[in-house]
Amino acid sequence: MRFIPMLAAVAAVLPYTTAFYKGVNVGAKNPDGSCKTQAQWTTAFNKLKALPGYFTSVRVFAASDCNTLALAVPAAISTGTQLLVGVWTEDGTHFGNEKAALQAAITAHGSDWILAISVGSEDLYRGDTDANTLAQQIYDVRGMVRAMGVTQQVGHVDTWTAWVNGTNTAVIKACDFIGTDGYPYWQGTAIANAATTFWDSVNAVRNVVNTVSPGKWVWVTETGWPVSGPNHGNAVPSVANAQTYWRAVACAAFNQVHIFWYAYEDYNDSPSFGVFGSNGNAIYDLRAC
Repeated sequence: MRFIPMLAAVAAVLPYTTAFYKGVNVGAKNPDGSCKTQAQWTTAFNKLKALPGYFTSVRVFAASDCNTLALAVPAAISTGTQLLVGVWTEDGTHFGNEKAALQAAITAHGSDWILAISVGSEDLYRGDTDANTLAQQIYDVRGMVRAMGVTQQVGHVDTWTAWVNGTNTAVIKACDFIGTDGYPYWQGTAIANAATTFWDSVNAVRNVVNTVSPGKWVWVTETGWPVSGPNHGNAVPSVANAQTYWRAVACAAFNQVHIFWYAYEDYNDSPSFGVFGSNGNAIYDLRAC
């Protein structure tokens, strides 16, 4: 694993405990498909804060879907949680609704609750858009929030394979930060080699970003290991392997990069990457490293 110069410099200046964000991905829907209420958002944020690692950063995937920001922002403010806000870009009407929901949340609550804003999530990986169109949407959202006095960074989240694709450099140039998703499980990697595979993906993205747009930070916006589900190549889901991956990857990443673990709960999915199970308790030990 390797530091890029700016990361090392910032880590030396900022307090050890606050140099890098530690967060968790939290979906707007409960495992039964219902939308989270404000009380359920509050519960989720408080449960994450109570973990030994003390998570006060959360990534949400949308602004308008399930009234995410209307319900999650008051919960975030009351619990001292900051949000990496997602803005879905797919289809014009949806994108317009997402921008309106973000604008309404800023108007109602200011912007201290915003950690950063991600315009889109894995759009390039899915092939739902092209780089130039997505870049313009990033500029659009940045322009909107800057006009409202919001100074937090605006970027995009995608798979590491999308970021190293040379046809997507317009998006790198448009971003203030680059959010990369990497799952050694989906690469069919055995747990013994998973940490190496993960850092190889992060460094591959860093190398491209440093070439295309030097000085921009690469964040890890999704990674994790499933606790159950089918094998994928040499990758075997299990609680023990999820624990091993946490200790091998998260404990090192906390001191090197902004990272958001996947995910708060998804115990009805297969494979399941959820940290909390149907009994409401953490499935494996996420104690501070």
